[in-house]
Amino acid sequence: MSETLLVVGGHALSLGETLAGLGAALLGALLIVIVALFRSASIQRAASAEATWRAREAEARLAGLERQQSEASGRLQAFASALGARQADLARGVAERLDAVGARVGDGLAASGQATSEQLSRLEARLAVIDAAGAQIGALAGQVTDLKAILSNKPARGAFGQGRMEAILKDALPPSAYAFQARLSTGVRPDALIRLPGDPRGLAIDAKFPLEGFERLRVAESPEAVKAAEARVRADVGRHIADVGDKYLLAGETQDVALLFVPSEQIHAELAERFEDVTARAYRARVLIVSPSLLMLAVQVVQGLTRDAAMREQAHVLQAEIGRLMEDVRRIGERVEKLKSHFGQATADLDQIAISAEKIGRRGARIEQMELGPMAEPEALPNPLRRDAAE
Repeated sequence: MSETLLVVGGHALSLGETLAGLGAALLGALLIVIVALFRSASIQRAASAEATWRAREAEARLAGLERQQSEASGRLQAFASALGARQADLARGVAERLDAVGARVGDGLAASGQATSEQLSRLEARLAVIDAAGAQIGALAGQVTDLKAILSNKPARGAFGQGRMEAILKDALPPSAYAFQARLSTGVRPDALIRLPGDPRGLAIDAKFPLEGFERLRVAESPEAVKAAEARVRADVGRHIADVGDKYLLAGETQDVALLFVPSEQIHAELAERFEDVTARAYRARVLIVSPSLLMLAVQVVQGLTRDAAMREQAHVLQAEIGRLMEDVRRIGERVEKLKSHFGQATADLDQIAISAEKIGRRGARIEQMELGPMAEPEALPNPLRRDAAE
């Protein structure tokens, strides 16, 4: 062991020193290895702990992510359900609105159709009225043509005026109030004679009004022709007024005035407007020129007079009937008084019957309340009937 094995730096190393040095080196290496292993284990533990912490943190994050994902999924599902509900509500609302709009449009179309049909019906009715009016206008045109032909013919014109006057009198007056073509004491025959109530004098009416001058005045174009036609009207009408006054104004037989009938309202208006001197002359001659409307007014006045006269004639009959009516009213009053007395007597009888019934009830109650003893004498018993009779 003491043998020199190596010489290092002038120092001889023996085997024992060498072995001791090798052992120390090995021990140092072993220590280094152990320290290295310990550090490696510490590092591994730290790494493992860190890995574990990171794994736990990752798991926590994953759990949070899963929770957030589940929450997000729940929210998405809720949003989807809400969106579906909103969409269903929206669809239902849109459908309802569309139905309402469709119903309104249908009602509007139905109302419009009905209004259109009604308007068409009214239009058809109006067209029918227009057609009827057109037919009437055509007929009226024909009548106007016939009237023109009648007015151009003097005998036909006289018959036309006579017919209109007779129609007015027949419509408003009773047959006893007028007469056509009645003969006067002078032998003349007025076209109509109206009998006024309470007056033996008749009201004469003439229907032969001269219309030739008016026809010439209608067709006159030049001022000279107009003046000539106006002169013709004044001459013809003035002469006819004088004839009517001379023939139909008879003292004591006819009224103080006579009527000259004009069968046309237009001619009467033109006569009153353009020929005031002629109407004044007729007024002075006590001849009243009347149109159909004025004749109807005069006839209505005569009708009122006739009705008043008839009422005055029947006044005594009315008084007698009123007297009989008052007598009937008096008899009814007497019979009512008798009936009232009968009702009063019946009421009194009913009251007496009620009193008797009440007495009978009281007696029956007293009889029920009686107590009869075994040895009671009949004379000792109270006699309620005798007491009630005494009462």
